[in-house]
Amino acid sequence: MTDPALDYVFSLEQHGIKLGLDNIRILCEALGHPERAFKSVIVAGTNGKGSVVSMLETALRTAGLRTGSFTSPHLTDLAERFGIGGHPVAHVTLVDEAKVFRKTVTELMASRALAAPPTFFEATTALAFMLFRRAEVQVAVLEVGMGGRFDATNVVAPVAAVITNIDFDHQEFLGQTLPEIAFEKAGVIKPGSVIVTGETKPAPLEVLRRACAERGVTLIEALTGIEMTTTTTQGVTELSLTTPHDAYRQVPLSLRGRHQVDNAIIAVRLLENFPSSSIPPQAIHAGLVHTYWPGRLELMRRRRHGDDPFSEEDAQWVMLDAAHNVAAAHALNIYLQNMHPGGIPLVLAVMRDKDAAGMLTALEPSANQIICTEVASSRARPADSLAVLAREHCPNAVVTVVRPPIAALEAAWKEGDLACAAGSVYLVGELRGLTTPTRTRSAR
Repeated sequence: MTDPALDYVFSLEQHGIKLGLDNIRILCEALGHPERAFKSVIVAGTNGKGSVVSMLETALRTAGLRTGSFTSPHLTDLAERFGIGGHPVAHVTLVDEAKVFRKTVTELMASRALAAPPTFFEATTALAFMLFRRAEVQVAVLEVGMGGRFDATNVVAPVAAVITNIDFDHQEFLGQTLPEIAFEKAGVIKPGSVIVTGETKPAPLEVLRRACAERGVTLIEALTGIEMTTTTTQGVTELSLTTPHDAYRQVPLSLRGRHQVDNAIIAVRLLENFPSSSIPPQAIHAGLVHTYWPGRLELMRRRRHGDDPFSEEDAQWVMLDAAHNVAAAHALNIYLQNMHPGGIPLVLAVMRDKDAAGMLTALEPSANQIICTEVASSRARPADSLAVLAREHCPNAVVTVVRPPIAALEAAWKEGDLACAAGSVYLVGELRGLTTPTRTRSAR
């Protein structure tokens, strides 16, 4: 169901990406500073941001706090971006606030207080603040869209901030070296806040250390000063962790993949040091065990013959993963190699502005077949162009082109009952709407 106010918000996508805080500051002032109505935790980094947001929100909610969460992008519905108490905001509430937002922008443009319309991300960030104020949340966990220093979310004064890691992505906006990218992400570090990072590479870590020293805050390096062991059984990772504060024994992580271990440790270290509220160990445990973050190594299924009731033996399965840069592709490859050492059919769609060659190189050991497709987006790399790169960088895989994405997935299923689809959040969103999630502890 659409609404003119939401159509207006989506129309702002035409303005593309524009980093800077001027517009969001003007918007927040005109809206009565909704960003000041709650405590904020801001989560920056190249990969793992959404997972950490989800873990933190789950734990804080379990601890009895009224929570909000802001993530991007969404998979199938705009409301997914705005979590209230662990659930997407109600459609009618989103429409109400979108109407107020549109009226405010119209007035600001008429008075020339705004020199240009806001971007789509500025609009959704402002809407998040408005929705959280309306819901009277106590703490909101905010995912940075890009970078940090000039990201619209960075208008808040956070009580805590996370920088998950530093890697290459959005170089045209953030810089061509890891220290340059780290400098942009270090913009979320504010005096008086708790700062946690999972970064370990010396050059970007030094940038973060220097930023913390300049702003008089202590940097908690999450992966140092701990003891940790993991075991993986049927795709589920069990973590035993000892930190300077506590010990967590044999915790089954709800999110799949070895990279989620680092994300879990980052979340634990922040929660243990959370300012002004003591988060009990059982709530921290819940944040790791009960987190649900769709489209990230998410196992989905579809009935082969449309039978009812559902029979697992008659199912076709797909592992959906939103990996859309080289580092995320490496993490996906590690999982697939562990779970499917013989290789797996891969449905792939990539945006034009992503390092498709690097992603293909990372995924090459896991893919015995690559079905190149493209999503309905002006940013999509044409499937034929992607196939040229796939044949160059994955010489041992059979490469084909199939459009649209659901047809590409069906082509992958001709090779067996399980495939993987990755390379773009848009691809995951399209396919997720055509399949059914499963919470089973499958070995797939």
